[in-house]
Amino acid sequence: MLTANSRTFALSTKLWAPVNRSHVFELFSDAFQLEHLTPPWLNFRVLTPGPIEMCSGRLIDYQIRLHGLPIRWRTEITEWDPPFCFTDSQLRGPYRSWVHTHTFEELDGGTLVRDRVEYQVPGGSLTNRLFVQGDLRRIFNYRHNQLPGLLAVRVEDCKRGEVLFTSETGSTQMKAEA
Repeated sequence: MLTANSRTFALSTKLWAPVNRSHVFELFSDAFQLEHLTPPWLNFRVLTPGPIEMCSGRLIDYQIRLHGLPIRWRTEITEWDPPFCFTDSQLRGPYRSWVHTHTFEELDGGTLVRDRVEYQVPGGSLTNRLFVQGDLRRIFNYRHNQLPGLLAVRVEDCKRGEVLFTSETGSTQMKAEA
């Protein structure tokens, strides 16, 4: 839960792919695809037995290894509106809070995939600046590099947007690496 006395940070990013929205949404609605969209250095695994029927209220358990430490992560699908959007919120994990909204918009004969993550971290701005922003930038760069292959299109045929980090006191833009 976001609290008034904790600094909230946000990550926004987007990627356009020349694939119809229903196909893109179908990929994202399979929780096990997250294993392919997450960098190997996180040792990410879905612990919830499959198949996982996605819907509002669905709980999903994961395990990651963050900076060498094993961490159990539980999320709840708090919004489910196929094929337009869904939101997952951390119930247990490495963040004080984590709310990740995925949206899928038909645009120019393809799909614009947007991610918005609002999060809080132990240690506030210093922890965010020294560890979290860099990790999240690497994670979303990896995701953007993997997504075209999972959608059976070439990386060159996709258009990546910037990775943008903000907080309530200002913003810092960081371009995603190609």
